[in-house]
Amino acid sequence: MRDFLANWTARADLLKRTARAGMLKGVLPLNSAAAWRDALAGVQLAAMDIPQVLGYARIAGMPAVTGLYTVFLPLVAFALFGASRHLVVAADSATATIFASRVSSMASVSSTDYASLAAMVALLTAALLLVARIFKLGFLADFLSRTVLVGFLAGVGVQVGIAMLGDMFGLPGHASRSMDQLLLVVREAAQVNVPTLLVSVLVVAAVLFCKRILPRLPVPLIAVVAGIAASDMYSWAAHGIAVLGPVAGGLPALRVPSVTWQQFLDLMPVAASCFVMIVAQSAAASRVFAERHHEAADTNRDLLGIAAANAAAAFSGAFVVNGSPTQTAMADRAGTRSQFAQIVFALVVVVVLLFFSRFLQYLPRCILASIVFTIAVGLVDLKTLFAIRRESPGEFALAVFTAAAVVLIGVEHGILIAVAVSLLRHVRHSYRPHTMILAPGDDGMWVPVPAVAGTQTAPGLIVYRFGADLFYANDHFFVDDTRNLIDHAPSQVRWFVIDASAITDLDYSAARSVGELCRLLQRSGIRVIFARANGYLRADMDRHGITPIIGASCIFGTLHEALRAAGVADPVSK
Repeated sequence: MRDFLANWTARADLLKRTARAGMLKGVLPLNSAAAWRDALAGVQLAAMDIPQVLGYARIAGMPAVTGLYTVFLPLVAFALFGASRHLVVAADSATATIFASRVSSMASVSSTDYASLAAMVALLTAALLLVARIFKLGFLADFLSRTVLVGFLAGVGVQVGIAMLGDMFGLPGHASRSMDQLLLVVREAAQVNVPTLLVSVLVVAAVLFCKRILPRLPVPLIAVVAGIAASDMYSWAAHGIAVLGPVAGGLPALRVPSVTWQQFLDLMPVAASCFVMIVAQSAAASRVFAERHHEAADTNRDLLGIAAANAAAAFSGAFVVNGSPTQTAMADRAGTRSQFAQIVFALVVVVVLLFFSRFLQYLPRCILASIVFTIAVGLVDLKTLFAIRRESPGEFALAVFTAAAVVLIGVEHGILIAVAVSLLRHVRHSYRPHTMILAPGDDGMWVPVPAVAGTQTAPGLIVYRFGADLFYANDHFFVDDTRNLIDHAPSQVRWFVIDASAITDLDYSAARSVGELCRLLQRSGIRVIFARANGYLRADMDRHGITPIIGASCIFGTLHEALRAAGVADPVSK
């Protein structure tokens, strides 16, 4: 390894040519010192993350070894084609839960048919991500708000935690829906396997305790190794503690997933849900860590990298992979600063697949379920939820609603509800924006106050601000507000000044309403003036014929100019 790193500069020209071709943007530039640092960080990341990807395979309903497959070729594919230096693209609990909730109803968990369906979901997701990259749709991530994403992940955490209770208690039954699984655990509580429960409690307590006290200690890996050794030495399986059983070793075989046409159609909504979650989570994670390290984020380029990673997962017998915020944070704590660390991680996985996979057969299912349970606990970000509640009770309600939808309805529908709720909240802000009016304050200065009928800026004058673009859904609020303010003004209004600083767009429907309002006001002897009108608004007013109605001399770039035109000296509070 040291010889390879020492000769790194000799390969600089080749690497630079590769970078110019658009590959390895997440790796280069890289010198020998940085490569050695990232190599050590990659080994440390492997120690922390290997138990987690085994747990994600359990969530996905796939054989445990496929969790390792997700951190082999997919990691390398993203390092080649992605742009982020920090994003870890591998198995993830959210996407694993999304496709498992649907695929489990189409085939038996861990069966050959199930694996083919899971691989096809990954391939379809890769195709959607590639289309998104071609059309530069990375901006779609902006439509899933952080608030709703926090709620969605909390719902996923609750759902995954409930799903793991059966293995943690040593119960044989399993239900596909969260509430059914919870009821099953309650009904079969008398059949709990005590040794299994004790092991589960010990692992959960150790992981959560050390996560707070010794966060860099790979407790999940220690639990896995210790559990395998104890299970093998003391024959835990003979004492009623269920184990994984034989685990296929060696590198994954490359094959094209095969499904029927009807199955293909049934899997499209699943892939679409995974696509939405991947775009949202990956964009959020890559932006956060790029900003932390003062680097530029290239969301569209990352879409290409994640598409390549999912294609690699599909052809190597794995399942959907995602840019995981949790694993990216783990990588950052380990000290990774480029995708070279992830390449080293993949090499460690190759060693495990070739030489150590046979030991996984002794791994108790309760230990794996307990590790997954701690992952699920981490998805419920109570600190952020409480912060949202303090700052915005309305957004907190949306987060809780989204979490409840995921638990009660399912992850696949939950992500669609999350997107819909995010968009509805955005539309609501534009639909009912804040409106204000300048009114005299205690010191005689004009100050902005809510636009309430009966308020006036000065005798004969109203300065009114509408806090959003005008479009077909909110133009009637603008018209109604204007009429109410004028009709209930303390003195007859002669000048109505519209502070248009927040209005950058005017569609056809809104232009008709505004034009009719301006004509009506002018017939009533009220002169309408637009202040702080930007270039975009002026172009829309010219195109829709509003400028000829009020006159070009009544459109100003500043409020001071507008008030001078109205013959008013403006005592505006600074």
